[in-house]
Amino acid sequence: MLFLFSVLVVSCAVLLVAGIVEQRRHFTNLTQIPVRVLVNGIRGKSSITRLCAGALRGGGLLTVAKTTGTAARFIHPDATEEPVYRKFGIANIVEQIGIVRRAAAYRPDALVIECMAVMPPLQEINQTKLIQSTIGVLCNVREDHLAEMGPTLDDVARSLSRSMPVGGVCVTAERDRFDILKEEADARDCELVYADPDTVTDEELRGFSWFTFKENVAIALKVAELLGVERQTALRGMYEAPPDPGVLSVQRYRIPDEQSSFIPDEQTSYDPSAAGGFPAGGKRLRFANVFAANDPESTLMNVNQLLDLGAISRPLNVLINCRPDRVERNGQMGEIVPQLAPDQVFVIGHPAKSAIDAIPGEWRSRAVDLGGDRRDPDGLLAEILRRLGPDSSLVAVGNIHGQGELLLERLAELPADDEQGDLAADTFSDVYADPYGSPYGDASYPELYADPNYYPEPGSYQRAAPSWAQPAPTDPPAPYPAQPTSWQNPGEHR
Repeated sequence: MLFLFSVLVVSCAVLLVAGIVEQRRHFTNLTQIPVRVLVNGIRGKSSITRLCAGALRGGGLLTVAKTTGTAARFIHPDATEEPVYRKFGIANIVEQIGIVRRAAAYRPDALVIECMAVMPPLQEINQTKLIQSTIGVLCNVREDHLAEMGPTLDDVARSLSRSMPVGGVCVTAERDRFDILKEEADARDCELVYADPDTVTDEELRGFSWFTFKENVAIALKVAELLGVERQTALRGMYEAPPDPGVLSVQRYRIPDEQSSFIPDEQTSYDPSAAGGFPAGGKRLRFANVFAANDPESTLMNVNQLLDLGAISRPLNVLINCRPDRVERNGQMGEIVPQLAPDQVFVIGHPAKSAIDAIPGEWRSRAVDLGGDRRDPDGLLAEILRRLGPDSSLVAVGNIHGQGELLLERLAELPADDEQGDLAADTFSDVYADPYGSPYGDASYPELYADPNYYPEPGSYQRAAPSWAQPAPTDPPAPYPAQPTSWQNPGEHR
């Protein structure tokens, strides 16, 4: 018994020493990175991370970045990127230690990293132990993760504030709960800086080759300003930054004849005979991936935005992907069905019942239960395609992981519909006519984007090739070295 006790004591001592050594090594790596920007908030963190990194690269700063959203990416100083490997596919904030180690190997001027913690205590640990950011970003407060950070939006704001750097600077575009964030910042001796979206002009927005929003650009510009990067230089860097894989996108497909059978029901308005039959070569489908906007408010805004711009059109079909660990969110997607007003609602994943039961009674008959986490994705796609009309739109909402990812892979195998003559909006036609040009064309920036309360997930309308696949025809930005200030880092700025 004494022997086992001795082994236990020795093992604990070894683990303690190993932990101390690892912590000291991690802190040493942090001191090798003078500026550390931690991006937190509810919606748009990945896009803001990429915009901030692009702005700093444009200013001549050696910048490393890491996103966590739909697809976690490690972004090298030359803007190339690679997926973040996760053992068993499980995300854990401890992975930030390895990211800092890799980033420190570059001896960078700055690290821009997305906060991957949800639980408030973990958000604080992520800041105080893992990143120790010199500049914090708290982009917005939205209705999501209420079980962990709520139950009210005020509680969410206070929870997010745990990532603010003590004695540092925090940038936010949150207007409604700015007073709460200011109170939390003062308690941490943190300077809270408001990034005003109204300072971003329509002309500046038209420089992007994908759709982004004034709040995101304003935050990135404010971070760049704090680090001494001139505005136009920062914008050029942002224009060249590749968008996140999870950005809002719309693809157009042509469904082959063998998959074009159509199953009408009493709720569906399609009449193939009245429409002159199916188009030659099968049906046409516009598919909108809105998985990234996985809270009700952002989902509705994204779909309405796509409808207003003519990116998608009615008759509209909605696909809800359910996850067993996001039952509350599944129900939220079901609750907004009346606002979406679809002809059909396809429910996949597990438990499908959690979304279907939340659909109001008068709309529930439009739901098609295709749920089950073991369903064959090829069979799911075939069933969905058979039920679609000759020329329809399908919007995917909810959670991308699980059946959603598999279904996207199968959809990508469908032949693209490259015909250009049937788009409803001139501005959207411009996007397809020049997929590497500005999605805004010569049109004025839509008024709805200027509203700070209108906050869909940033995204692009793109075809098979992303808009950043070809370099923009602009001159490379001239270096603009940043001048460090006292709050950037306790160590030496190189």
